[in-house]
Amino acid sequence: MAVAIIIGLLGLSVYMLRPETEKTRSFAAFDNTMIAHRGLFNNNSDAPENSLAAFRNALEHGFGMELDVQLTKDGKLVVFHDFDLKRMCGVHKKLTELTYAELEQYSLKNSTEKIPLFSDVLELVNGKVPLVVEIKVDFDYKATTEAAAAMLSEYKGVYCMECFNPLALVWYRKHFPKVLRGQLSMDFFQSEDKMPQIVRFFLTNLLLNFWAKPDFISYNHKDRQIRGFRMCRKLFGVKTAAWTIKSEAELQTARETFDMFIFDSFLPKEGEKVRLS
Repeated sequence: MAVAIIIGLLGLSVYMLRPETEKTRSFAAFDNTMIAHRGLFNNNSDAPENSLAAFRNALEHGFGMELDVQLTKDGKLVVFHDFDLKRMCGVHKKLTELTYAELEQYSLKNSTEKIPLFSDVLELVNGKVPLVVEIKVDFDYKATTEAAAAMLSEYKGVYCMECFNPLALVWYRKHFPKVLRGQLSMDFFQSEDKMPQIVRFFLTNLLLNFWAKPDFISYNHKDRQIRGFRMCRKLFGVKTAAWTIKSEAELQTARETFDMFIFDSFLPKEGEKVRLS
């Protein structure tokens, strides 16, 4: 009886881990590709993270780029990572509680750069390099996901979406099934985010893959020994993205496990090959 229960649990785990296995969306533009995390930035320079200047730098070096999108109070899609403005703008205010006009009052770090509109970033990139678009949401995912999808549906360049919230992937799978989807994850037991332990376990071990059906897994490269991540790779051969690589040494180690490399804090030796036009 005990053996049967163990076998049943193992079978259930394998079923829950299963990502998208129908290769109908191409990962080719992202395979073995260097992706500049929030653009090619230096927060002590005139090109801080998620700024138009940082994205221009990435373009000049031929790197793909990763960015984060959120909705303002008045429904504008902007590119910004944190949920509040303290770290990047020095004010204790939540982004979602401000209009875009109010956001324009603040500069990023000590630069003259402002929080950019997503539409302006898309116009700048214009299909020259691949884009990794993180839908930056917590539990309330729908409005931001819908707005980002609507804007990206008009974009002619190569892109994929990714999100920590599996519900955003479920939504994308239903409404935009041709878009490449990535499940962001990490060891959530090390996270300061407030969530039940069972949720930490499921998210850490990718046990909602059966529902979200990601085309690739974007995982914290420092947590690559997590059992769920290792099993997903070995059993299903799923494509993987490493975040965030911060040195050439980390990059060389990550090459043993990952297929896409999201980096910051150093300048990799390769870049030009990812330019698409």
